[in-house]
Amino acid sequence: MWVEIVMLANLAKAPAHGYELRQRVEQGLGTTLSNNSLYPTLRRFTEAGAVTRTPQAQRGRPTRHVYEITDVGVEMLHDMLAELPDELAAEPAEFMARLANFDRLTIAERLAVLEARTRAVLARAARTDEHIASVDDDSWARIVLDQVLTRSHSELRWLETLRVRAAEPPLED
Repeated sequence: MWVEIVMLANLAKAPAHGYELRQRVEQGLGTTLSNNSLYPTLRRFTEAGAVTRTPQAQRGRPTRHVYEITDVGVEMLHDMLAELPDELAAEPAEFMARLANFDRLTIAERLAVLEARTRAVLARAARTDEHIASVDDDSWARIVLDQVLTRSHSELRWLETLRVRAAEPPLED
C-alpha cells in the first residue's frame, strides 16, 4: 500500500505523466519503481475515479497520458494515510510513507499512526527479548538479536520525539 500512498501524494502535488511520476517517486524514495508497479496502480486509480488520465499529443512521439488526482483520490489518500493497520505497522516503508505526509493529517490521526507503529516496535522488541534468552551469549545470532533490540529501543525513542512534534497543528494549504 505504501507505493499507492507515495504515488497519490505525488499526484496531489502536481499532475504528471507516467515517466515523470515514476521519476518523482524514485527521487523521493531513493529506490526504483518498476513499470509493473506503476502502470497497473495508475490503471486501478483511474478505474476507481481517484485519478483522471488525459491524453497529451507529442510531436513526433507517441501520445502520453497525464494523470491528475481527483477529489476522490484526495479522499482516498487521506484515508490511507490516516490508517495504519497492525498488520502493516511493522513494515518500515508503510510507516515512513505515512510519516512523510503527516502534514495532511489531523493531530489525532498522526498520533494514531504513531501509536500503531509504537505497538509494532514494542512487539518486535518483546519477540527479540524472547529469542535472546534462547541463544548463546557469544553466538553470531546473539550479535544480530542485540542489534535488532538496540534498533528497536532507538526507534522507540525517536517515535517519542515524533509524538511531540505530531501534536503541533497541521500546516494549512
